[in-house]
Amino acid sequence: MTIQQNETQLTGQWLEREGRIVADATCDRINELVSLHLRLVGSGAGGWEMLYRDPGDGRLWELTFPQSWLQGGGPPQLRCITQEQAGKKYSKNSKNEDATLF
Repeated sequence: MTIQQNETQLTGQWLEREGRIVADATCDRINELVSLHLRLVGSGAGGWEMLYRDPGDGRLWELTFPQSWLQGGGPPQLRCITQEQAGKKYSKNSKNEDATLF
C-alpha cells in the first residue's frame, strides 16, 4: 500500500454501526501505512504527534489525532507537511540519527 502523489491528507472517522463505534476504511489505511510503509523519523511532545517519511517519494507525513478529546485520542489524521514545518516542530525530537531529513 502506498500514498498516491495527489494525496495530501487522509482523515479517518469513527462510525456508528449496529450500536457500536467502528473505525472507517481511512483509519484502517492510515494504520497500515504507518505500520508497514512509512518510516518514523520523529515525534512531537507527548507522543501524540508523529512524523513519518514516505520512502517512495520522500514526502513528510504528520500523524495527529485532531479529535483528541475523544476516547483513545479519536480517529487519526495523516497529512503531508513541508520540510520547514517539520524542522520547526520535530527537529529536537528526532528518532533518526540523520537530523537533516527535515
